Amino acid sequence: MSSNEPVNPETPTRERRRLPLMALLPLVVFGLLAALFLAQLLSGKDASEVPSALIGKPAPEFTLPAVPGLVAKGDPVPGFARVDLLGKVSVVNIFASWCAPCRQEHPLLEELAATGKAQLLGVNYKDKPENARRFLGALGNPYDRVGADDKGRAAIDWGVYGVPETFIVDAAGMIRYKFIGPLSEASYRQVFLPELEKVLADPRG
Repeated sequence: MSSNEPVNPETPTRERRRLPLMALLPLVVFGLLAALFLAQLLSGKDASEVPSALIGKPAPEFTLPAVPGLVAKGDPVPGFARVDLLGKVSVVNIFASWCAPCRQEHPLLEELAATGKAQLLGVNYKDKPENARRFLGALGNPYDRVGADDKGRAAIDWGVYGVPETFIVDAAGMIRYKFIGPLSEASYRQVFLPELEKVLADPRG
């Protein structure tokens, strides 16, 4: 560069100002994400309560066959369809033998079944019949009916993200509540049961 060319003394200053701003950008983004996470924690909402487009809408049309060879008290356990949701409050639980969290929540489903508050229906998701039979044979069968969803098509219609998931359906066949993930002792007693009681107490239920 010729010594006669003009030099802009502001250029290095501008570059020095721009670099610190770019370096701070990741920190700003991280701070915003941390603030959102903290707000979620402080809101008191259960992280498993993910909004569903089906809440307040009729349960989808479906027909699920029985799990082949599944027996309870000497009688075959029937599959079920949407029509079986009508006339009484139902709890629909999506489960699979290969799902470790399903084992975790299973004693709570057994407890719920013993109360007789609602009929308990199981959707056996992408499972082999022999594995489903072994799973329920070892842990107990809390379900009044178990439908085999071997292709996962019914679960898609129900908007299932994964297993386990549990729905509360009123006597008119309307989905009133959805719980994502395994029920724990705390979430079962403090969240799920109160939601079930609301539906049971509602004249529409």
